[in-house]
Amino acid sequence: MMTQVEAARIVVETITAMAQEGQPLMQRVLPTSDVQFWEHYPDDDARDRETRSRWYYHVHAPGDRDPAEHGHFHLFLHRSQMDDPAAAMAEPADGEEAQAFVTHIAGLSIDHQGIPIAWFTTNRWVTDEFLYSADTIIAHLDRYNVDATPEDDLVNRFLTAIVALYRPELTDLLHERDAALAELVKVGGPKAYEADNDVLATCPIDLDAKIEALGLL
Repeated sequence: MMTQVEAARIVVETITAMAQEGQPLMQRVLPTSDVQFWEHYPDDDARDRETRSRWYYHVHAPGDRDPAEHGHFHLFLHRSQMDDPAAAMAEPADGEEAQAFVTHIAGLSIDHQGIPIAWFTTNRWVTDEFLYSADTIIAHLDRYNVDATPEDDLVNRFLTAIVALYRPELTDLLHERDAALAELVKVGGPKAYEADNDVLATCPIDLDAKIEALGLL
C-alpha cells in the first residue's frame, strides 16, 4: 500500500511536471475546443487495464457549479475489486445488467489553475453506481490504481496518488456520506437513493498545508 509520504511526493512531482510543461490537469483531459458540459472525458471513461479502476472528468454549466471550480473528476473502483461484490447497499435498476459495474469513491474538484480544491461524495443515482458502505469502500481504497489507463500518464499517476494521500479525509467523508444517507432513508426509504440530494458531503483541500504537514515543504 502506498504511504502518504510516497503519495505526496508523486502528487508534487506530477503537478510540478504539468506546470513545467504549461499544461495543467484539465488541458490534458479535455479537447482543445468544443468542450461539452456534462460529457465524460474521455468519452468512455479512463479504465485501468490491470485493476479496472477508472476515472472521468467533466464540467458543469455555469451557474451549476462553484465559480472557483473548473470541473471535477469522478473516481471509481470496479465492482470486481470488491471482496464481496454482492454486498452493495443499493444498485442500479438494471442490477446485474447494469451498464457499468462501478462504485464511486468520491469526486475531486479542480480549480481554474488545475489544482485540487475539494472532495465530495454523492448519492447513488448521480453516477448510477453499485453503492457500498463507507467501511467497505475504505477497506478497498488501497486498490484504487489508474496508472495503466490509456490517458495522460501524469494525470493517471496524480489521481492514484491523491487517493492514497487523502485516505484519512476520504475515510471521514465517506462516513459523513453514510450518515447523510441513513437520515434520508429513515425519512424516504430506499427511494432516497434515487432522487435529489446529489452531493452528500464535502471536504475542502489545502494541498500546500497537507504536504507541509507531512514535512515535505
